[in-house]
Amino acid sequence: MALEFVVPGLDEAASEKIVAILQNRLSQEQEASLILKHAHWNVTGPNFIAVHEMLDPQVEIVRNQADETAERIATLGGSAEGRPDDIMRNRTWKGMDLTGRHSTLDYLKALCDFYDSFIADDREAIKELDELDVISSNIVQDHVQDLEKFQWFMRSHLI
Repeated sequence: MALEFVVPGLDEAASEKIVAILQNRLSQEQEASLILKHAHWNVTGPNFIAVHEMLDPQVEIVRNQADETAERIATLGGSAEGRPDDIMRNRTWKGMDLTGRHSTLDYLKALCDFYDSFIADDREAIKELDELDVISSNIVQDHVQDLEKFQWFMRSHLI
């Protein structure tokens, strides 16, 4: 990967590592927005409207996170890769297997499982970024705070 430039205070090797970590996070954020929208369209049964309407704001939050991550990659001199095949190429996590119309309970369980991995992956990225670039780490930390809150919303339906 060739960077266009390096921001002051970072060397090229560190910048390349940061961009690679952020690209992985960007791909998972993009997939999350697609999964959430899929669930929004396909939930059925009890609590349908509550879950259906709860998902759209989270789609927007995750899309905004992806935008922030992509812009950080560009700030660091990298090129954000946002095509569907980029998501699949960068994928290091298990996706969500649930397809079609299912109950709100089924979708909430599947989304909670996806978020378990999503949040754990972000936390691992934070550990790596803490050593490389506190600015990028802080961005991902803010994202985790939103993800954990939303997972709490989902889990509250499952109790």
